[in-house]
Amino acid sequence: MCKMASYGGTITDQITMLVEPVLDEMGFELVDVEYLGAGGRRVLRIYMDAPGGVTLDDCARVSREIGVLIDVKDLIEERYVLEVSSPGLNRRLKKEKDFAWAVGKRVKIRMKNPMGGRRNFTGRLTGMKEGTIVIAVDEGETALPIQGIDKANLVYE
Repeated sequence: MCKMASYGGTITDQITMLVEPVLDEMGFELVDVEYLGAGGRRVLRIYMDAPGGVTLDDCARVSREIGVLIDVKDLIEERYVLEVSSPGLNRRLKKEKDFAWAVGKRVKIRMKNPMGGRRNFTGRLTGMKEGTIVIAVDEGETALPIQGIDKANLVYE
């Protein structure tokens, strides 16, 4: 169960608001936050990136820094495991800046609702503007609203 703060939002929203400025100050970009329950175990995953990439030492340093901060703020009531890592080759795309960064790259998109009779699109992200991405698929280019995207990832080439 996700604990809610007085200002609202899910635990991932709260963690994002808490750790994003810390990561920024440390020279990293917060890419994604996941809070999952697996096999009776809670896992908080923080994905971060930096222009030159992320090392194992970077992950350990950030884990120590934000782990203490999260515990002091008491945002998570139950026991959990904190995992800090780079987003990997199949990086998740969530924010407009993620899509802008990914222009020219191959992506896989799953829409919340069907668009043109389908929910899944895989192709090259060719453009983005005003809340809409353009993806080149076999049938040609398709414009998709970012708000309608359920999940989007880079596709390793």
